[in-house]
Amino acid sequence: MASWRFDAIGTRWEIESQADLSEGDRAAVAAEIERFDHEWSRFRADSDVTRLGRDGGTLASPDSGAMLDAYRDLSAATDGAVNPLVADSLTALGYDADYSLVAGEPVRAPAAWGERVSWTDGAVTASAPSLLDVGALGKGRLVDLIMGVLAETPGDLVVDAGGDLRVRGSAVRVGLEHPYDPTKAIGVVSVQDGALCASAVNRRAWGSGLHHVLDARTGVPVRTWAATWVLAPEAMRADAVATALFFDGGPALAESWGVEWVRMTTDGRVQRSPGCTAELFIAESGRGARPAAPN
Repeated sequence: MASWRFDAIGTRWEIESQADLSEGDRAAVAAEIERFDHEWSRFRADSDVTRLGRDGGTLASPDSGAMLDAYRDLSAATDGAVNPLVADSLTALGYDADYSLVAGEPVRAPAAWGERVSWTDGAVTASAPSLLDVGALGKGRLVDLIMGVLAETPGDLVVDAGGDLRVRGSAVRVGLEHPYDPTKAIGVVSVQDGALCASAVNRRAWGSGLHHVLDARTGVPVRTWAATWVLAPEAMRADAVATALFFDGGPALAESWGVEWVRMTTDGRVQRSPGCTAELFIAESGRGARPAAPN
């Protein structure tokens, strides 16, 4: 397998293909990442989502319907704990566009976000300035988009964005990285013609007990669950459920969407869905396993 590694949207990417990707394929991948980032990154002063947070109005994007529909389901399943207006809550704790990492007082996200934000398949409109954060599923969405860009590339294909990955063709053996020791794994799983996404409280963490997985109802980081891993046909849904599993209602949403999962508590207990095929253990990762690093 040929491998192409690069950095984008704040993470390390690796695309493995049967043969080296052409310059045209690489340019198409770069263009799609730039398009998505320009529309949805709250870390860019020139992005459409930053403008929406400053001025309100409309953000035109072909991703609007898929992502906001999923957020509606996430919010309903978690009783409002997952909310696309959590951006101001993250900013209040220091996870802002400048990465100041200087925490202030927690800020609750607006509970009735659906009254401020409306959307269609091609656009999202905010009736007042509203800074959206699509971190609960945006990277998974972009992995799916890149897989689509490379749909005509022959043979096996793996698109891996910092541990959120989608596989086409032959199975890939993946180690589930221990959230407190990256040299170990809590298990392994094979991914074939599907996606695996993960999330953990030790990634994008700063200060004393601060990290990026917040309860939008309180503006405070979650404390019970340390890491989640989700298997689904598409990366966006896997990414979304990996966030939902930090809250009550996450397992029910996973069941309704037909996806499988593993999650680990902060005191080391592990749960998994009844149909999950992962082999679970608390030991060093087996030889030949690709690490699924929670993000």
